Amino acid sequence: MAFSSTAFAQDQQLPVVTAAKPVVRDIVEDDEFVGRFEAVDQVAIRSRVSGYLDKVSFQDGALVNKGDLLFTIDQRPYQAAYDAAKSQVDVAKSLLEFSKMQLDRADELAKTGNISTATVDDRRREYLSAQAQMQGATAALRSASLNLEFTEIKAPLSGRIDRRLVSVGNLVQPDSTLLTTIVTRDPIDFYFDVDERLYFSYARDAKERGGSMQEGAGGLEVVVRVADRAEAVFKGKLDFAENRIDNATGTMRVRATFPNADGVLQPGMFGRINVPGSLPHSGVLVPDEAIGADQDRRIVFLVDEAGMVSAKPVRTGPLLDGYRVIRQGLTGNETIIVNGVMHARPGTKVKVEMVTLPPKVETAGLQQ
Repeated sequence: MAFSSTAFAQDQQLPVVTAAKPVVRDIVEDDEFVGRFEAVDQVAIRSRVSGYLDKVSFQDGALVNKGDLLFTIDQRPYQAAYDAAKSQVDVAKSLLEFSKMQLDRADELAKTGNISTATVDDRRREYLSAQAQMQGATAALRSASLNLEFTEIKAPLSGRIDRRLVSVGNLVQPDSTLLTTIVTRDPIDFYFDVDERLYFSYARDAKERGGSMQEGAGGLEVVVRVADRAEAVFKGKLDFAENRIDNATGTMRVRATFPNADGVLQPGMFGRINVPGSLPHSGVLVPDEAIGADQDRRIVFLVDEAGMVSAKPVRTGPLLDGYRVIRQGLTGNETIIVNGVMHARPGTKVKVEMVTLPPKVETAGLQQ
């Protein structure tokens, strides 16, 4: 009776820990990367002709459509050049018609011998010269017409326009003065870098899906989170990867595309993208607080039926549904300490209270 009382007292003095079986279910591991959004298409608006800016035809930051008039360069010098070129075409046309009549007349007279062969040759030379002048005048008119057309600077694509960078009255230099920029809005691209090890894993899984990384891993679905929107995620798909590993960084740039009809996502914005890092497989999941550290390795504390504690080295993976994926070290049949880890020491005995871990941390608490 005294022995039983002593054992009971010792049992009461044992540290109390909470233990549970790991969650074991089919999972797809996610890898997280930091990247930046970029517009699918973007263009810097510059003039093709020089002149003074005469008119701005848009509101700063507005949505514009392809072909909308944005800027107008002073057209008067180019209109005058166009009119002069057109008059030269008229002159060349009349000269060509006259030389053609002269040549036709000379050819008729040559049939009766009333004109020399040399004169016929002169008429033919004059006609060919008039043809060349007509071609030159027509080319000059096309050039003047293009320059006049270029005085109206139109949107080459639809998208969101930036502010005007040049005010009316300023001199605009061709191909150098930046007037504004336009970026497309929907869809929007997201670029991030992966290292060689992860690329090899993704390429292998993409092949299993019947695709390749360079072609978007078969349209692999991904999600991205941005600052101040922790609860909201944006869903998209991988659609491109570069065709080589960068020698300097040892990484490969990968692109995902996202619908952006409401324009919330902006070029230049940072985000965190989650990419499925594996094919579906049976995974072992444990709470993060159940994982300890022993120098440079991660450990989980196991407890047997007698309450004896032992340490098990593990290799961890990403967070999934509030749990940490254990890639190596556990089979899922062990009993692990999930609360009171600070009281657990390998080789010591503890008092165990068993609980059941829910499938997802967000959906339920521990159930006794």
